[in-house]
Amino acid sequence: MTTTASCETHSPIDEGPPPVADAATPDYCTCDTLVLGCGNELFGDDGFGPAVARRLRHRPGLPGSLLALDVGTSVREVLFNVVLSPVRPRRVVVVDAVDMGRPPGEVWTIAARDLPEIKRDDFSMHQLPTSNLLRELSELGGVDVTCVVGQVDGLPSEVRPGLSPPVESAVERAVEMILGEWMDG
Repeated sequence: MTTTASCETHSPIDEGPPPVADAATPDYCTCDTLVLGCGNELFGDDGFGPAVARRLRHRPGLPGSLLALDVGTSVREVLFNVVLSPVRPRRVVVVDAVDMGRPPGEVWTIAARDLPEIKRDDFSMHQLPTSNLLRELSELGGVDVTCVVGQVDGLPSEVRPGLSPPVESAVERAVEMILGEWMDG
């Protein structure tokens, strides 16, 4: 008896049971909306993303489907785990500080592909650029990816923790933007 292998394509995304998290799957891969607060709090306004993540985490009545993480300068490690996970969040919101010449403390959304070059493709020889991981999540992983950014008032050249007053006031606006826009949809 001869059997012939089928040449039909099988997409695990479109057919069969949904992927299941196992014991090795990080909790942040199983939430509906994952908010990643990026930045280095030791350099002034660059701590915007971590401040937003902390404010979200301490928000009374925060939906259990949303998880906010202060990832500091380790966003690539988290994104890499999400890309490789058998289950993924439906949405990933990256929160970061940028300098795009706007008024200090302004907050807006931006597509990952539109991030400034210095934020988009910072990498070392041992790490993939963050933009590649975000693109992979969005285009191949079916994850809705966007960035909420805050305009810095400037970044110090030496260690100086603490946000400037305009960026500090922008933290709550970013929290409201995330809760309003992403929790409704």
